[in-house]
Amino acid sequence: MTVAADPQSDPRHDPVLLDEVIAALGIAPDEIHVDATYGAGGYTRAMLACGAEVYAFDRDPDAIAEGAALVEESGDQLHLLPRRFSEMREALAEQGVEQVDGVAMDIGVSSMQLDRAERGFSFQADGPLDMRMEQEGESAADFVNNADESLIADTLYAYADEHRSRRIARAIVAARPIATTGELAAVVRKAVGYRPGAPKDPATRTFQAIRIHLNRELDELRDGLAAAEAVLAPGGRLAVVTFHSLEDRIVKQFLRDRSGRTPGGSRHLPEASRAGPAPSFDKPAKAQRAGRAELDRNPRARSATLRSARRSEAPPWPLTRRATA
Repeated sequence: MTVAADPQSDPRHDPVLLDEVIAALGIAPDEIHVDATYGAGGYTRAMLACGAEVYAFDRDPDAIAEGAALVEESGDQLHLLPRRFSEMREALAEQGVEQVDGVAMDIGVSSMQLDRAERGFSFQADGPLDMRMEQEGESAADFVNNADESLIADTLYAYADEHRSRRIARAIVAARPIATTGELAAVVRKAVGYRPGAPKDPATRTFQAIRIHLNRELDELRDGLAAAEAVLAPGGRLAVVTFHSLEDRIVKQFLRDRSGRTPGGSRHLPEASRAGPAPSFDKPAKAQRAGRAELDRNPRARSATLRSARRSEAPPWPLTRRATA
């Protein structure tokens, strides 16, 4: 059975670049597709409406619990898995699935997480300083109250390009203990001399950096891209939506490398002349941004970038060892 595509039925989540993502996936009835970031199910509903069988992933227990109704509604067409998307290869194998026709990834924090003060991802409403996607492990409060000043500063600089990172880190350490999102935002604003009404709240960068650090989001993205490469069948489609330059740079570089378009080389060279593995993706499509109509409807789409590509006949590249943060 198929489920009606109605992403607006859930007011908490307006899927960003939904039409563009579904077009990039080119879904045909009875294909198998992966929604690597289920959230409130916006992409999944659209995939089901196209006739796909969907394997959806989310590491947030709230998303899994609230997706149960859609699982029941879809019959046997939706399989909702409480796993990180970096584990999709192993998780799909456990379900008896070796290859899929498409993978969609919407990177970063979901609207559901941002909109719930008790999750501690946003300072728009005061709440406990949490930010844990899996709701376990080190919280943001643990980090700001226990981490060395140098680690806090390095985190803000590495994951938010915050050039005032050392000043903010000193202020955080001096203000301990910090228990809520409102308290942390106030500390950051005071440290940098923020004036109400300025175009961008300086606390935004600090919250982004701490969230990325706690949830290992960039490592998860790198591992998730490699996992998608491994499970996509020849001709399968990958569509990735990112929301800031750190994420987009990783996706852009991955597709450039995997399509044989790194500087100094060409995928059109004879196989014997090309160093390294054969390109595992065809030439990526041109990056896409939200149009005016979507921007007017959904301000979150302002920073979104979609990159997509089609899987080639070549095998996936071998995994390389790297240090994890």
